[in-house]
Amino acid sequence: MAPNLPFKMNDSEMFRDKALVGGEWIESQSGKRFDVYDPGNGKVWATAPDCTPDDTDAAVTAAHKAFESFKKTNPRQRAKWLLEWDRLIRENRDDLAHIVTYETGKPLAESQGELDYALGFTWWFAGEAERVQGTIQVPAAPGRRVFTVKQPIGVAVALVPWNFPIAMILRKAGAALAAGCTMIVKPSPETPFSVLTLAYLAEKAGFPKGVFSVLPTSLDNTPALSESLCRHPLVKKVTFTGSTRVGKLVAKICSDGLKKCTLELGGNCPFLVFDDADLEQAATQLMALKWRHAGQACITANRVYVQKGVYDKFTQILAEKTKALKIGHGAEQGVTLGPVTTPRSLDKAKSQVDDAKKQGGQVVMGGNQLHGTKGYDGYFFEPTLITGAKHDMLIAKEETFAPIMALFEFDTEDEAVSRANDTSMGLASYFFTKNVDRTWRLLENLEAGMIGMNTGNSSAAESPFGGIKESGYGKESGKDVAINEYMITKTGTLTLSDHY
Repeated sequence: MAPNLPFKMNDSEMFRDKALVGGEWIESQSGKRFDVYDPGNGKVWATAPDCTPDDTDAAVTAAHKAFESFKKTNPRQRAKWLLEWDRLIRENRDDLAHIVTYETGKPLAESQGELDYALGFTWWFAGEAERVQGTIQVPAAPGRRVFTVKQPIGVAVALVPWNFPIAMILRKAGAALAAGCTMIVKPSPETPFSVLTLAYLAEKAGFPKGVFSVLPTSLDNTPALSESLCRHPLVKKVTFTGSTRVGKLVAKICSDGLKKCTLELGGNCPFLVFDDADLEQAATQLMALKWRHAGQACITANRVYVQKGVYDKFTQILAEKTKALKIGHGAEQGVTLGPVTTPRSLDKAKSQVDDAKKQGGQVVMGGNQLHGTKGYDGYFFEPTLITGAKHDMLIAKEETFAPIMALFEFDTEDEAVSRANDTSMGLASYFFTKNVDRTWRLLENLEAGMIGMNTGNSSAAESPFGGIKESGYGKESGKDVAINEYMITKTGTLTLSDHY
C-alpha cells in the first residue's frame, strides 16, 4: 500500500495515505490530494487526501454512531485497547520515527524521543480509564442523598499542530478514548502520515470502527474543514493546540454551540538564570529545551534572562555548546539540529534577526538562513545566539519558532520577574537558582501554567499540561484533570422515604 518512500520501513503496510472514516480508508469527496514536503530537502515525498467540509458530516455521523456503543463499553476493556495500542506503537517505533522525521525535519533521535515521551500518555490513560469516579454525600437538607456520576461527553475533535504530531495525538486521544469518547483528528497539512499510522495501529489494537477517525487536508482547506468540524451539532468537544490567534477563532466558533474547549496556545516562555545558579546545569537544560526541533516548541525558552554577574560567562558556555551542534537532514547519522518545518518560519526568523541588529543586538553566532546555499536544499537556519537583547525587539514580543536564542541581562529578582511576566502569554516559565527562599517566591510569582524549577523539562503524562492568560485554558495529561476534559458530571438527588 505504501508509495515509493524515500526511506525503508520494517512494515510498509503501516504507511497509510488515505483518510479514515468510520473504519474505512477512503479518498476525500473531492478526489483531490495535496503534496507533503520533506523539510530536509524541500521536495515532495508523498501525497494525502485533501478533505473539505464536504467530508465532515460522514465522519462526524460515523463517530457519533460509534460513540453510542463505545460509551457503554466497560472501562477495563477501553484500558486493554489502550494498552494494546501502546504495545503496537512501541513495536513499530522505528518506522513511526522515520515518518515523523520526514514530515517535520527533526533529527531521528528526536523523533524517537518524541515517541518515548508520547507513549507515556497511552500507558497513563489506560490506567485512568478505570479510575473515573463519582461521589455520594449527605446534604444539609434532611432525608436526601446527592450523587454525581461522570459520563463521556460525546464526539471530540482534535485540531493539532505539526511540531509534535505523535505526542499531541496520544495526549489528546489517550484521554478521550479512556473517557469513552470517540475522536476525529484533523492533522496539520505538514504531518498527516504519522497520525494516519497511529489510526491504523488503533484499528489493529481492537478499537471499534469509527472510534478514531482522521481527516487530512491541505493548508488552503484547513480553515474551512476545521470550522465545519467545530460547528457540527454532533461534535461536543474540541481540543486545539496552536497559535493564540487561531485559538481565539476556535473559541468564538465553538461558543455558538456552547461546545466544551481545551485550548493549548502560544508561548513566550522566559528562562531565568540567577547568579547563584549551577551554570553548567542551566546551560545543559537550555540547550535541550531551546534547540530541540530547531526551536519549534510552544514551551521552548523564547526569552533568556541572565543576571548581570554571570551574563558573560553563561553566554560563553552557551556559545561553546552551540558550536558542537551538527546541522543536516534529520535522517542523517549524528545530526543534532534539523531544518525548520515550513519556509514561513525562515521568513520570521530572518525578520527577528534583522530587527535585533537594527536595535543594537549583537549576533554572537549564526544569524543566517542556509536554505538555498550550497548543500542546504531544505529549510535550514543557523543556530543563532544574540546578546544585548532589548524588550522592544520583535524577538521579545513574538513566539520565535526557530533556532534563535536571545539573551537579556537583568540586575534584581524583582526586575527579572517583572520582565518575565510582561507578556500576554502564560504557558511555561523556567528558572535556575540554588536559593530555596527564591525558589518558593518564583513558583508563586511567575505567571505561567507550568514552572520549571532548575529544569527545562517539566512535561510528563503525570503532570497537568496547560497555560494561563492568552496561552489558553483547560489541562492535558495529569491525574483526573485531563480525562475530566472529556466528561460531563451528572447530579442525582434522592429523597428518602419517611420509613428509612
